[in-house]
Amino acid sequence: MRSRARSWRPASSAGTRAAGEPPVSTAAQAPPGAGARPRGRDLAGYAAGSLGMGVWVTVPGLLLLYFMTHTLGVPPALAGLTLLLPKIIDAVAHPLFGTLSDRQARRAGHRRGMLRWGLLLAVAWIGLFSVPGGLSGWSAALWVGCFYIAGNVLYACFQVPYLTTPSDLRIGYHERTRVFMYRMLLLTVGLLGAGVAAPALVSAGGRGDYARMAVLLAGVLVATGAVAVVFVRRLTDRCGFRVPDGQGHSVLADVRIAWRDREFRALVLSYLFTGVTTHLFLAAVPFYTEYVLDDEGLTAVLMGAFLVPAAIAGPVWTRVSRRTGKQRALLLCQGAFVLGPLALWPGDMLGLPATAAVIAVLGVAFAGLQLFAFSMVPDVVAAAESRGTARAGAYTGVWTATDATGTAIGPYVYSAALALGGFVSTTEGRAVAQPDSALLALLIGVTVVPAALMAVAVVFQRRFSLDRAHADAPEPAR
Repeated sequence: MRSRARSWRPASSAGTRAAGEPPVSTAAQAPPGAGARPRGRDLAGYAAGSLGMGVWVTVPGLLLLYFMTHTLGVPPALAGLTLLLPKIIDAVAHPLFGTLSDRQARRAGHRRGMLRWGLLLAVAWIGLFSVPGGLSGWSAALWVGCFYIAGNVLYACFQVPYLTTPSDLRIGYHERTRVFMYRMLLLTVGLLGAGVAAPALVSAGGRGDYARMAVLLAGVLVATGAVAVVFVRRLTDRCGFRVPDGQGHSVLADVRIAWRDREFRALVLSYLFTGVTTHLFLAAVPFYTEYVLDDEGLTAVLMGAFLVPAAIAGPVWTRVSRRTGKQRALLLCQGAFVLGPLALWPGDMLGLPATAAVIAVLGVAFAGLQLFAFSMVPDVVAAAESRGTARAGAYTGVWTATDATGTAIGPYVYSAALALGGFVSTTEGRAVAQPDSALLALLIGVTVVPAALMAVAVVFQRRFSLDRAHADAPEPAR
């Protein structure tokens, strides 16, 4: 019979385990400071979950606003609200799942049960883009909104325990970066595949095209998520599992504890504005290519220019962080995202090669934004554990709620800019003339607005000081 848990306990307590506690893995009985080194193939298997979840992260942010305004006839203001309002539920769901996953970890010694339920996301994904032909405008927005809520809840069910895994593992500072480097690499492959394939599959602009795209990509969601569940177990078997503290906590208590952590609060606020910026930018790409570059077929090209460098940049950023620490490297990436969007202001006068070069630089910066911010969360969790607070799921729940909120606010901010400019929506991809005010708002929304938002992120990130204690620290013994 296989052990239900792979959790480290001090050797002196091995024979005094309380009734009801999960069994202890002898394979993982190393002191916390020793630090295991995960095998590359196990990290690749774990990171496969991000490959599939990259579909959910990318395609709604890239195409859902465009789908509603150009195929379903939804006015831009209503379309933006449809993307934003489900995130109110996310703000509750993610911390709730964080607390529940901590409880499951205390009871069973792992969080894999929630991961399996999260695979049902594929069903909501198909429904999101399979809008019946008789629905348009308000009714279509209601359909999309309902499936978006269901999908976001199921995504949280998978994402919270999945992203808690690096915090659960008994590994050191640089090894946490290595875990997220693998995740970032596979996430970027998923973003690239979905970001290029999805626009190509729906290029005709019809409802049937969107539905077929959803069915094809749903298989990727399920297959890669199932692989990740298997390798989460292998990682905890090899590296040990940090069991949350034995006390029961309410969701509000967990959120308060996480929010009172000064380092975590600075990181969360910085990442909120970072997420708003990057997802605003992704939502703006189809509009920029159609109305500024006058070629909607360039959407897939620019997404490739953004994501191919991002996929390559992960290992490079990992080496950079070993020299500079994560904080300095992250601030460098944020600075690039302040300046990069402004370089797109000349529009078609910039020329396609120069535009693609700017987008590529932003893609490299995007890789660092994801890698460093996410790998800092386990560092904060480890610091909190050293102070007697072991609630990795609670911290991750707040973090993923922030991530989801940024995902929604970004497209909403861009849709608000379009609405203020008088952008005219259409159905089934039919061409419609846009007023000059809409074209100006469209351009400001993809250049000035993201630059300003990322500047705010820099202000918050500069308040983060925990990294200074680790940047020059030696690697844990292996």
